[in-house]
Amino acid sequence: MRRTVARRRGLLMYLAILGPGMITANAGNDAGGIATFASVGAEFGYSLLWILIPIAISLGIVQEMCARMGAVTGKGLSDLIRERFGVRWTALIMLSLLIANAGVTVSEFVGVAAAAELFGISRFIAVPLAAILVWWLVAKGSYKKVEKAFLAMSVVFLGYIVSAFLSQPDWSAVAVGVVKPTFRLEHAFIFTLVAVIGTTISPYMQVYVQSSVVEKGVTADNYESTKKDVWVGTIFAILIVFFIIVSTAATLHKAGIQITTAEDAAHALRPLAGRYAQTLFGLGLFGASMLAAGVLPLATAYSISEALGFEKGVSRSFREAPIFLGTFTFLVAFGAAIAVIPNLPLFRVLLVTQVINGLLLPFVLFAVLRLVNNRELMGAHVNGPLYNVAAWLTAIIVTALSVLYILMTIFPGLVRL
Repeated sequence: MRRTVARRRGLLMYLAILGPGMITANAGNDAGGIATFASVGAEFGYSLLWILIPIAISLGIVQEMCARMGAVTGKGLSDLIRERFGVRWTALIMLSLLIANAGVTVSEFVGVAAAAELFGISRFIAVPLAAILVWWLVAKGSYKKVEKAFLAMSVVFLGYIVSAFLSQPDWSAVAVGVVKPTFRLEHAFIFTLVAVIGTTISPYMQVYVQSSVVEKGVTADNYESTKKDVWVGTIFAILIVFFIIVSTAATLHKAGIQITTAEDAAHALRPLAGRYAQTLFGLGLFGASMLAAGVLPLATAYSISEALGFEKGVSRSFREAPIFLGTFTFLVAFGAAIAVIPNLPLFRVLLVTQVINGLLLPFVLFAVLRLVNNRELMGAHVNGPLYNVAAWLTAIIVTALSVLYILMTIFPGLVRL
């Protein structure tokens, strides 16, 4: 009886603090991410599923360190970077983050447009309505309302699970792909491997999770539930990636169909897996784009406000936090306006923003590691020895792969394997 009561209390405590980890990890599965994962399944089948295990560990470690810093210090990541590394480094990082996130925000509204057009709704109607909804939710709501709305959007990702089962995959081949690492000395394979890792871990995610933990009022005393939230959110997000790859591998790879966008995947699924698979894939794309269209501008607004020392917070009014809400409003309006431009060269936009994010990610990761291991700042909550080894290894590998990704993007002929 006591164990049952204790379990119920634990569950209620977790549900009460659920939010930052789940929202942040799933925001990473945005329109660009879905396109990347779908192309992985279409081109390589199940052979790259094994990479999801180390990616889950790496993503969880990075997210957990930032969430812990937020709970212990009560400050956002940009706040701590400004205090510890000076104004020049902060300004450089914030400028890069602003440019990169503005470009990626455009891609999220393009994702909204693509998903809407799958259901016969014009982008000139869907995008403005989506932008107004996202803006109204944040500018006029409280943190709790925004968090609940973002969590509700995350539920849409469940459609990918159903879509995968409708695709009738070869589950024995799936199991082999998960447990048997494969590596090909081919340019396309390495490029895809690096792209998957770069898509999964983005700088804005670290900024958002730490700032949201602070705004939620999490402290070191009640951090354990947030730690669980971070890891549960990470596992859930990676599972969604798993099912996206499985569904496209079972259909598009089998039929030899290549894709370049998430909407291509949704269109291709219909004749191969049925109308419902396409519908669920389209709903997932819409939910993912809407979630990231809210989280990305918010993360940027947190960064700019923290770096400049201005008031911030979803629960603040325009009068109380003009820079915070002004930055958020600008990014939403900019992203929506650019997304409705006919024949938008989205690939070029994404190329530039991915290069900037790739350049920025190593700086953010090493800054996080220096901060989280600062005993003056973190006290007894610094990384333990084993955890630190895993964290530094993650940072070094991600940095090396980010550099390789940038070089291969800028100089396609540099690496010929």
